[in-house]
Amino acid sequence: MNYNQYLQNSKNEKIKLLFDKTFKTPVLFLIFNRPDTTKKVFSSIREAKPPRLYIAADGPRKNNLNDKKNCMIVRSIASKVDWDCDVKTLFINQNLGCRLAVSQGINWFFEHEPEGIILEDDCLPSQSFFIFCQQMLEQFRNDKRIGAVCGFYSNEKDYKPKSSYFISRYLRVWGWAGWRRTIKNYDSNLKKMIKKNDNWQDNIFERSDILLKKYFQKAFDQVADGKIDTWDTQLQYLLWQKKQNVVISSNNLIKNLGADGAHAKTKDHNHELPISEIEFPLIGPENLKRDTNADKQIELKSYKISKLSFLKNQLKKIVS
Repeated sequence: MNYNQYLQNSKNEKIKLLFDKTFKTPVLFLIFNRPDTTKKVFSSIREAKPPRLYIAADGPRKNNLNDKKNCMIVRSIASKVDWDCDVKTLFINQNLGCRLAVSQGINWFFEHEPEGIILEDDCLPSQSFFIFCQQMLEQFRNDKRIGAVCGFYSNEKDYKPKSSYFISRYLRVWGWAGWRRTIKNYDSNLKKMIKKNDNWQDNIFERSDILLKKYFQKAFDQVADGKIDTWDTQLQYLLWQKKQNVVISSNNLIKNLGADGAHAKTKDHNHELPISEIEFPLIGPENLKRDTNADKQIELKSYKISKLSFLKNQLKKIVS
């Protein structure tokens, strides 16, 4: 169901009047070499009809004929804009990899736009995701306690807040939105950020959160040492450095299509959880305190952080 159909099917005339607006938020579409997923995600973007579309594409890997062919195909798919839209492209000739290509695309986007939505080529959004992000970007535009807006919540079946969205300390980048200020002081070289400021543990976690600190310290060290080629761990580090939380939809608005993607590891990453449409008008939480129940589910189900998992890992080290 596209957004116009969603509005037409609404029985509440007040909701129709309130949300019968032109979608006006710019979208950054990050693509690489997957025609099937790119086509599906672009189809959803096409239904939303953003007024400005930015397309950033990494280049084919060296001596990879399939990459060369598929990169050309996905660029063609993402460029077939048939609505009134200002399109800008950043097509890279050589392969930079996940860390550099995505971070450069995001920096390029926010050089042109003060705020907007970011979608990768395997993150399929529901139509209300776009309006949800637009409203949250407007509502928290000047609230520096909030660093980003996320549409992905894979633990909806385990725990669902009563409000339309909740506050979390965890950045879920499968379909998100932010402001230019979100990436201020961002550096894809995490080691440089750590040298400048390494107080994230005191900013975000309690003294008793020993396992959480160990888990994320290891993740940060792996990225800083170049063992993992990614861009999003650096952004999570930056938000914690700035003492910022994120807004997450209580309804899962994103379906991840990249089960075979580079970083798809955990079972809860909603390959079986369908996307849904969020109801309007949005109902906010009573306050902007972090929803500890939701975060606990993310820690246990998404990141697999528990005393049991810690003991298992220690046992593996001893055995090996």
